[in-house]
Amino acid sequence: MTTVKDGAPVGQSSRADATATQLDPRERERLERAFSVPRSRFLLGVGAAVALFIWSANGAQFDFLKLGEGASHMGEFLTRLFPPDFSKFGLIVELLIETLQMAIVGTALGAILSLIMAFGAASTIAPRWLYYPCRWTMNVIRSLPDLVIALMFVSAVGLGPFAGILAMTVGSIGSIGKVFAEAMEAVDRGPIVAMEAVGASKRQVIQYGIVPQALPMLTSYTLLLFEGNVRGATILGLVGAGGIGLELTTAMNRYEYGHLCAMVICIVVLVTIIDQASAIIRRKIT
Repeated sequence: MTTVKDGAPVGQSSRADATATQLDPRERERLERAFSVPRSRFLLGVGAAVALFIWSANGAQFDFLKLGEGASHMGEFLTRLFPPDFSKFGLIVELLIETLQMAIVGTALGAILSLIMAFGAASTIAPRWLYYPCRWTMNVIRSLPDLVIALMFVSAVGLGPFAGILAMTVGSIGSIGKVFAEAMEAVDRGPIVAMEAVGASKRQVIQYGIVPQALPMLTSYTLLLFEGNVRGATILGLVGAGGIGLELTTAMNRYEYGHLCAMVICIVVLVTIIDQASAIIRRKIT
């Protein structure tokens, strides 16, 4: 009769323990070398990281003392924000809806174009003549600040949310396109090799071997893109690209701190709701 210990049969548990203890010494040594970092290399890496941080802090004029001196001004600014003024709540809701609509359209278009670009930027799918131009294009887009892209489209199509949507769409290609490509590169090669062995075409390998495996990650990254676009849309309004950003700037310039605080509270509530909804969806698909 087999007894049970901690939810597993005693005989099975003892056999597993015996296997672990009777591991070949050479195999154990190989595993230890694979998962251990030499002390000298670790110390060298820590020293290099500390030196890099100090060099960056000095170059960027990072100063804790100056932050402490300015804390009183920060406190004064925060006290001016209260109590919040919701007298223009209707306008705030209208601008938040516009911001949300911009994020939805920008995310949808950006995700589609990013997916197309990702097929050309995945080294396991695309040929070299297509891989490098796609990667370079995404690098160029990613290096441009969102406000610069928004200003470019504002000058092209004028003020309003349309310019903001175009800016979010193009900006998404540089950021999420790279992540899409890496997600497709990281899929299990087993099914792909099996399909190639039986003569599957490139389209069939992508359609039935790569996309189904990468789909949960692609969906998760798209939701993260949507969350980022909601927050980004509030910034694009600063240059006249629609959304609530322009109203935020106007309230600050007019010293309407109560109105500013009300908008910030509403933005926080909206972002929190979207974040919680996205988290629920991600848990369902993973």
